[in-house]
Amino acid sequence: MKTYYRPIAMTDAARPAGALPLAGGWCWFDRVEVLTREGSRGLMAAADVPADVRARLTGPRADLGGLSFGQPTLMGILNVTPDSFSDGGRFIETDAAVAQARSLLETADILDIGGESTRPGAAEVSVAEEIARTAPVIRALRAAGVSAPISIDTRKAEVAEAALDAGASFVNDVAALTYDAGLGPLVAERGVPLCLMHARGTPATMQVDPQYEDVLLDVYDFLEERIGAAEAAGISRARIITDPGIGFGKNIQHNLYLIRGLSLFHGLGCPILLGASRKRFIGTIGQAPEADRRGPGTLAVTLAGIAQGVQIHRVHDTTETRQALRLWQAIGTGTEE
Repeated sequence: MKTYYRPIAMTDAARPAGALPLAGGWCWFDRVEVLTREGSRGLMAAADVPADVRARLTGPRADLGGLSFGQPTLMGILNVTPDSFSDGGRFIETDAAVAQARSLLETADILDIGGESTRPGAAEVSVAEEIARTAPVIRALRAAGVSAPISIDTRKAEVAEAALDAGASFVNDVAALTYDAGLGPLVAERGVPLCLMHARGTPATMQVDPQYEDVLLDVYDFLEERIGAAEAAGISRARIITDPGIGFGKNIQHNLYLIRGLSLFHGLGCPILLGASRKRFIGTIGQAPEADRRGPGTLAVTLAGIAQGVQIHRVHDTTETRQALRLWQAIGTGTEE
């Protein structure tokens, strides 16, 4: 029976002797919860975890495309779509998108640009349309001297190729290389970082009664398998980011269970991306029906992820998140940034 090890992430300054660093970051752990498909087996001392697992849980994550992961990283969301759930249509014109990108990058470390909505119920967009929405914005940003990392949020190899040619430096695939067989070889050839996200079904169908045996372990196993597929395509694990896909084929309880167990994913040996910003479960629990009123709830989820060592946080409200992060860090270290 397969065994999983979830580190109990801590940030307290009173760190006991023998505690281990979590993914080389700001958290530490001295215990893990041992999990199987039959349930929890209780706690184990970190020193007793198998050596190969311990190495993945503790090892610093390699710098990627200008990003380092010793501190939390903010990824600003730029949707150049007419129908995204939160800001659809606001930045569909190139000039508006460029202005918003510049604003986001005042407080974000990386920009994520998407030209196809993946909200529940969204219809597929043609390759040509997706390229027309995204590549000109990336090209305009680079022409204006913007040097920050830019990620293209797409499932499609041709869209990714056009974005990389325009100046993008990351690929963020919500289908984890299961949609377009050409995307893996393209990423391997270009040598760029790749984010693999878990989703169940397509955007049109993913929220129709999603079911799991154990959502935390099911998502972990999926990402582990997709990392293997990426490696087989020639993409090294050191260039892979993983995303458990909050809200993609999950109900409220699935989302909450995943967020409570986020530290498990450090066992994959890759940086973790958390993308929960303004999502429906935040509105439901936080009693905020309008997506742009879900900032406080998003901050709560973001800080919960940071407390578990999650390295990358994909958010709409980068200024507010940066402020919260500065306070979180100041409280933890007793010093200003």
